[in-house]
Amino acid sequence: MRLTRSSVHRIAIMCAAGALLATAVGVAPAGAAPAAADPDSAATLSERLGARSAGSYLDPASGRMIVTVTDEAAARQVRAGGAVAKLVARGAAELDRATAALERSAKIPGTAWWVDPVTNQVVVSVDETVTGAKLATVQRVARGLGGAVRVESTPGTLSTTISGGDAIYTGGSRCSLGFNVRNSAGTQYFLTAGHCTNAGTTWTNGSTTLGTRAGTSFPGNDYGIVRYTNTSIAKPGAVGSQDITSAGNAYVGQSVTRRGSTTGTRSGSVTALNATVNYAQGAVYGMIRTTVCAEPGDSGGSLYAGTTALGLTSGGSGNCSSGGTTFFQPVTEALSVYGVSVY
Repeated sequence: MRLTRSSVHRIAIMCAAGALLATAVGVAPAGAAPAAADPDSAATLSERLGARSAGSYLDPASGRMIVTVTDEAAARQVRAGGAVAKLVARGAAELDRATAALERSAKIPGTAWWVDPVTNQVVVSVDETVTGAKLATVQRVARGLGGAVRVESTPGTLSTTISGGDAIYTGGSRCSLGFNVRNSAGTQYFLTAGHCTNAGTTWTNGSTTLGTRAGTSFPGNDYGIVRYTNTSIAKPGAVGSQDITSAGNAYVGQSVTRRGSTTGTRSGSVTALNATVNYAQGAVYGMIRTTVCAEPGDSGGSLYAGTTALGLTSGGSGNCSSGGTTFFQPVTEALSVYGVSVY
């Protein structure tokens, strides 16, 4: 996957403390304050402004959606739309150039990058395998991009989270079912991670065949789909006890929940969108970065907020004992590609 409308739609960039100027919520021309913008409305405002906005995010202190802008005229449009505007030192074009430079010169397994909504920078994380000449390369590229990029170390090793065990199986690999879905004809499938569906064609629950792979995409993306051939097993639209009724796009600052076959149900928040993750098998793009932990076997599991499906567990670093960072494939893209929906 390269950048999609849904992933670019929500790239969240905010101002660095001391370097950026916040503007106050404005007043609508009629004299009444506009209603506070919801995440989708704020993202739409940002998209309409094009190069004059660097994205939107949820401010945890106020609970308001913030839209970053590069000039005061754009700020007035944002306030009229019900969101808070903040002027930023670096716009989307500069951050896009920094990301493109990393893509050209620093695509090294064990690295990942995304936009940090707090510092208005592209952050490059390096795991414990990025040392010596590899680390020197990353640092050299970052220095050449000035203050737009910073490098930070991440404990552990960045990897996809697949292993042998129970839950859904193919051959000697274990993953987690993401979401049950169906097409317009009512044919039923389930979504999981693409690095899982790459591993085999026939999937079981450990004792009974569930279905056959109908599509897979990894690297580049990280999603796959399995068509149910088992007509007797129940296929609820829920994740555990949580009913899932719709799918949507994540936003920075959103509280989210992940469920997987190894570590069960875990919670955290979205810290970045449109992240590039460089696994040993290749790069994936447009990923959701979160503070939710995950471990081997959780791959393909569900990321959701309330009744809304958001993503499929891809990989990360750390664990659920000491904490970690996990990346997710946005589910809206997989649904669109395969022509299916949650229910």
